[in-house]
Amino acid sequence: MAKSEAALRDYWWRFGRPRVELRHALTPVPRFIATVAHSKHRFFVWLPVTTSPDQALITLARADDVTFGILHSRFHELWSLRLGTSLEDRPRYTPTTCFETFPFPAGLTPADTAHQRTEALDSGALIPADLPPAVRPQAEAIARAAQRLVTLRDAWLNPPEWTQRVPEVVPLGMERSPYPDRIVARPGFEADVARRTLTNLYNLRPAWLAQAHAALDAAVAAAYGWADYSAGTSDDEILRRLLALNVARRHKGVNNA
Repeated sequence: MAKSEAALRDYWWRFGRPRVELRHALTPVPRFIATVAHSKHRFFVWLPVTTSPDQALITLARADDVTFGILHSRFHELWSLRLGTSLEDRPRYTPTTCFETFPFPAGLTPADTAHQRTEALDSGALIPADLPPAVRPQAEAIARAAQRLVTLRDAWLNPPEWTQRVPEVVPLGMERSPYPDRIVARPGFEADVARRTLTNLYNLRPAWLAQAHAALDAAVAAAYGWADYSAGTSDDEILRRLLALNVARRHKGVNNA
């Protein structure tokens, strides 16, 4: 048996690859962005830093609602579907082609937010700290739209009349738990809550969800400076504009991400 295989056998409770780089990247943030690698729908979620993601999750060490909103926009979804790969009939989010090549709005790229510092708006939404005045209004609009989308989704996933919050167990030697409360179904609502998944929600795509995404898309389009954008703008036109921005930045030696 190889040395690595013996280690996995003898220390079966440990991660085979601890991903030290990821853990260091997550140290400054209270939450991070994640998406399932293979999924029918390309949606993003927030996870607390106490979560240990496995290989099925693509993660991004950012806590601001602006980055979250840009990634969850129609524009990034189209880009990732066109440039990603697939497993059978499920699109696969490939970071090297979907994320690293995606041209974020100017002033809001991952390079611009690499410091990971945030500041809170009056609504509680987080934006990257120290943004240039020229991009701050667009960033605030994206953050508010993204926050509203998540709030509406969470209310559908865990209706308060069906669920309750239960404090997590306090680990030995600690005075309080570092983990967030668990949301569990109230007695009699277990089956109802079990059906409330993001996949089922996006399969249904109710009007309120479509409207929340439309508001987010409009805010992100404004950050790109696309004053003529509307919900009727074709996918091909959006991809044409994104590709043109990608190429222009490459010619200038600017990292798209």
